[in-house]
Amino acid sequence: MAAPCKMTRNSRYYTGGIKKQLRDGYGLYVYENSFFRYEGQWKSGKKHGHGKLLFKDGSYYEGEFADGEITGNGLRYWSSSGNKYSGEFQTGEIHGHGVMQYKDGGRYEGEFVFGIKEGHGLLMDKEGQTYSGAFHNNKKYGVGQMKFMNGDHYEGDWILDQRQGHGVLQCTDGSIYEGQWRNDVFNGQGIMIHCSGVIYDGLWINGHPAVAAKKMVIIGEDIINFIQGSRSTVHVQIQTEEGETVKNENGRVLKISAGIKYSQPNRSQTLSFLELIEDLEEKPFQSPFGYECINYPLTQTASRSQHQKDTIPFNSQSGSAPFGGSHLLENSISEHGFVASQEAGLALNSSGEYPEISGTTDEMCFLPSNVRVEAGCAIFSDIMLGPPSAKFHCDETDKNKGKKPNGKISAEKTEKMTVSQEKIEDSRSETSIKDRKVKKDNQLQDSNIVRPGEYIIIVKDVTSPPFLGYTLPPVFKRVRLLHEKSKSKTNQKEAPKIPSS
Repeated sequence: MAAPCKMTRNSRYYTGGIKKQLRDGYGLYVYENSFFRYEGQWKSGKKHGHGKLLFKDGSYYEGEFADGEITGNGLRYWSSSGNKYSGEFQTGEIHGHGVMQYKDGGRYEGEFVFGIKEGHGLLMDKEGQTYSGAFHNNKKYGVGQMKFMNGDHYEGDWILDQRQGHGVLQCTDGSIYEGQWRNDVFNGQGIMIHCSGVIYDGLWINGHPAVAAKKMVIIGEDIINFIQGSRSTVHVQIQTEEGETVKNENGRVLKISAGIKYSQPNRSQTLSFLELIEDLEEKPFQSPFGYECINYPLTQTASRSQHQKDTIPFNSQSGSAPFGGSHLLENSISEHGFVASQEAGLALNSSGEYPEISGTTDEMCFLPSNVRVEAGCAIFSDIMLGPPSAKFHCDETDKNKGKKPNGKISAEKTEKMTVSQEKIEDSRSETSIKDRKVKKDNQLQDSNIVRPGEYIIIVKDVTSPPFLGYTLPPVFKRVRLLHEKSKSKTNQKEAPKIPSS
């Protein structure tokens, strides 16, 4: 029996092959509403095989058809949105694996279920942020990782396009957070290792520590006592507004310094050019005690053997530099641009060296090192007020220098005074030289003694960069420096009495 022949029908709507009075083979069909137009393969009167379906608004589909339906692999373009999809279809719906290219530059490659992102996929938005992970009902849902536009990287749980559950965030500045999330921010138990070195391990609420540091407190009475020539220890706590110690925080960097009450100089006296420059550099600062202060030298003692073991040059980060005429000190520049010895305000002695504060040769003095907070507390050990520099002294001889006696002296009286002076000059010359030398040595020794009186201690938060963008305000404490004899008297009072036998 001979096979039925194929015929070509040319009509108002269809032009192409037919078989058994049905469209078959290749043909072009224009729908009656003229909105659709199909050109491609036919089988038994249905679109089947490869073809292209065009829409009047400019949209189209090109790909595989099966039994009259868009099924298989194909390319779909929507003119209204400008989006384009290439991948698998089922009965006219996007279904299976495919790539959706959005007009705004975004791109999704992954699994679809009847037109909805479902399963695993890779999404890149118009800003260039990428997400790779699970989707549900067109939303990020499940485990996934995302790289943000600023370079931050998150890996963890998602619910409804938001980070929720457990996750790890790695920031471009080096900070890391690992813990619980809710509503796309830190919520619940978590630990942050900040790029500044600060570590907070505890509860978070809406992106902030539940126990957040807001202030610093120097432990002790309103006025704490230092003993002249003795080491002291300063304890500092970081606290909440309510006064609770922030024990969950470690690593905040604190710096300690000292000050003394500022007295306005007598401007009637002629100031040298260098003194004017010094005045411009040394600006008084306001204290919370109702008066202005200027910086005063503060030192930290350490054994010479320990210094030789751990010697490091001064730098603005550690704030540590040796005194005692060290070559490193003389050539080290402080964070304010001055030589470290000048910043400390220490006075040179007659030999051009910095005085040793300690009474033993096994100890050396340094600028106090910055201290990191541990469990909400910081301890500055072996702190001493340093010897005052020249700017804290008022030389009586300079005050009287250049003064001329009032009144007139007769020539006869002047001659008698000259003769008398010549007579005693020889006899007293040797004694006078010795007296001047002793007086000079006493003045030099006296200039290196810290005067008993009232000073202030200042502690500043110098964490860099600031933890979560917040720097704690500085804290001040009044210090009373007592004469070293007061220490022995105090010890005698506290010594227990031994009963006589």
